[in-house]
Amino acid sequence: MNKNILTAIIAFFFALLNTAFAQEKSIVLGGKDGWPALSKMDGIVQGKGRFGYDAMVLATNSRPLDKDTDLLINFENNEVKDISGNYSVTSNSLVSAEKSFMGKYSGLSRGTGGVRLRGGKDTIFGKQGQGGSITIEFWLKPSIAENGEIVFSWRSSRTVAGYPLYQMITASFFGNHLEWSFTNVFNGYVKNGGEITLSSYTTIIPEIWMHHAIHFDQNTGAFEYRINGKLEDLKYVTTSGHEAGGSVYSPIMGVPADIDICPQYTGLIDDFRIQRTSKSEVSEDLGIDNYKISGGRFETEPILLSQGSSVVSLNAIVDKPSETGVEFFIRSGDNFYNWTEDFPEWIPVRPGEKIENVSGLYFQIAAELYPDGKGSRTPSVTQLSINYKEIPSPLAPFKLTAVPMDGSVVLTWPYSVDDSVGGYYIFYGERPGEYLGRDALEGQSPIDAGNSVSIKLNGLRNGKIYYFAIASYSKYGSRIMGELSKEVFARPSKK
Repeated sequence: MNKNILTAIIAFFFALLNTAFAQEKSIVLGGKDGWPALSKMDGIVQGKGRFGYDAMVLATNSRPLDKDTDLLINFENNEVKDISGNYSVTSNSLVSAEKSFMGKYSGLSRGTGGVRLRGGKDTIFGKQGQGGSITIEFWLKPSIAENGEIVFSWRSSRTVAGYPLYQMITASFFGNHLEWSFTNVFNGYVKNGGEITLSSYTTIIPEIWMHHAIHFDQNTGAFEYRINGKLEDLKYVTTSGHEAGGSVYSPIMGVPADIDICPQYTGLIDDFRIQRTSKSEVSEDLGIDNYKISGGRFETEPILLSQGSSVVSLNAIVDKPSETGVEFFIRSGDNFYNWTEDFPEWIPVRPGEKIENVSGLYFQIAAELYPDGKGSRTPSVTQLSINYKEIPSPLAPFKLTAVPMDGSVVLTWPYSVDDSVGGYYIFYGERPGEYLGRDALEGQSPIDAGNSVSIKLNGLRNGKIYYFAIASYSKYGSRIMGELSKEVFARPSKK
């Protein structure tokens, strides 16, 4: 059989294989290889998903400031400060940690002093005189919950009948329980040496997040301690010791003194807040996750494929607890630099279903996550797989011939057997494999020869050797180029 015919047949079959099998491709985001950088994460953080891999989940909703906020440290923005502006930090040993319960950051205490704050003249702990209703709350994840560890401390004094009376508020661990002690804080209360103690019934488990809240209601005298919204201990600070039948002992604050948070504690703490109210946003029924009902959204960076590619389908590994939801969107175009938030239009898609009429050089995927109606559960997206068809790179002509002439070289080749070819690029240069030529009058390398089978390159220097190769480009776009042919060379000469 003629060698040229055999070569053509082989090239033809390679073209068929290229068309039949090389078009289906996929890109995987997340899963075992992790997530790349995303262009947008609004209300979204990385958490744990299926198989223990990192997943996109809703960010928990950090506590907001309101008219009753006396102090709020949410540890966001890698800062340890009172975002209400009522208290100033006088010393700090806490550091920000990304293992948070609310928002993105929490505070890490290594048992070396915690943070000390000084209240302004209008704060609960920054002024003398009668106090009112109060809530002290925070999320806690202790490392060991060792006896004697102190989570909160305030020490002061006030004068009664001309004598100093020491005051103290502490929250300390004893036998894997957190115990609150208020000494000489309530005016006229003298039982137990003026000390009122509230202890947790629930055992504090290391490495588990729990919400702790102490509430005092100045109207009823109810003094209660709750963990995760569940009542742990309740006492009435009244003359009768009950809800009815007596008057309330009001809190009296003595000389302004600093408060210490985590002065002798090892572990994490998040969203420490003091409120001038006895009301709590955390209840046993509602739960404590508090995801925003509006949900969150993440968007990938624009993903570069190839000219003329089209998305076929989107597959996703998701977990959707009861009442939660996840919606996916996709958009595409050839130039993402002019994209805006709403252009090109986002097209809703469903995982596993066929996607039509979505093609271009760039693609972008978005997902919206929604919690349940109570805001207590979040869905998760562990992995995304974008399946797409890519226009195969066209085959180069199987032969290239170079004939030297006076100051020029004539290149000839047969048409490629690939019917997707739209034209040919000629590459040339002065060293093997380096096609950086600039001598030809027809232009610098590479030269678009169009859909022809020959070209004459003029303006070349006699006696100088030149190397040439040819590549096909697709009829679907000149940027879709195949591999280079085998290299040939020629040396122009006056002979």
